[in-house]
Amino acid sequence: MSKIAEITTKSIEDIVEVGQLFKIVVTGYSMLPLLGLRRDTIILRRIDDNEDISGRIAMFRNEKGHIVVHRVISVDNNMVTLRGDGNLYQVEQSPRTEIIALLESVIRENGKEVSCTSKQWHRKERRWLALPLWMRRYILAIIRRWCDFRDK
Repeated sequence: MSKIAEITTKSIEDIVEVGQLFKIVVTGYSMLPLLGLRRDTIILRRIDDNEDISGRIAMFRNEKGHIVVHRVISVDNNMVTLRGDGNLYQVEQSPRTEIIALLESVIRENGKEVSCTSKQWHRKERRWLALPLWMRRYILAIIRRWCDFRDK
């Protein structure tokens, strides 16, 4: 793997060049259960404005200026609709120009790196996204409670 920059600042666009990999620790619940709160480190690749992002997990800057990592639901002209796998109802829209990077791999708590283009990863994605929303709601509630308990 090529050199990976560690990012701890909000100016990712200024620091990381297109095509370069960088890593960040997951800090929220919105991508549970595939990405775990303070358990996983994600490796992302800075993309250019013409790259296909449909169905991928992308980093973007939302309307409040916060950097968020969510799944791309659809791309319509220059607007991208995104939703976290752990957000059942809330969707966000962002101009295509605000998409910063795509998820390449995940480093699990045990140090194992999982490629987001592997068959194993795609199977997990399909299984989770195929569940009815009402079922995901209960599974997420249990996972969030476990995370809160574990972190105490």
